[in-house]
Amino acid sequence: MSESLNPAAPHDLPSFIAAPGETDVLMVIGGLFLVFAVVMFGILFLRLHALPEHIAHGAHKVQYEIVAVLGLLALFTHLHIFWVAGLILAFIDFPDFSGLLGRMTKSVERIAGIKSSEDESAAAGPIAPPIQPQIHSSKPKQHA
Repeated sequence: MSESLNPAAPHDLPSFIAAPGETDVLMVIGGLFLVFAVVMFGILFLRLHALPEHIAHGAHKVQYEIVAVLGLLALFTHLHIFWVAGLILAFIDFPDFSGLLGRMTKSVERIAGIKSSEDESAAAGPIAPPIQPQIHSSKPKQHA
């Protein structure tokens, strides 16, 4: 029993229309394209979302952790202001106050006459003390 076209259907059907019982190739290709497009859109979204974190990590910024937390907050709360704040922080260079404050501390210690831990370790010389010869005496040593 062969199936024929419906009498109301036009006789010159396009080639992408499948006959009854056959696989619809256009629908399979369209479905695969749709899955591919959704996956690629998701990858693009996540890469764009992690952009401030990548910028801060690549430039070895001090505020890297803050940018990462702002990115996670933006992802889970859907508030774009967190992402914008993370992007701005990723581009800003904070000055290195630790080096400045360390130099100020050393200068104030030098003015006050206090030896810092670095000066004491440098003045101590080598790490291992030189070996002293043992002198044996008849008196026992008294331990304090």
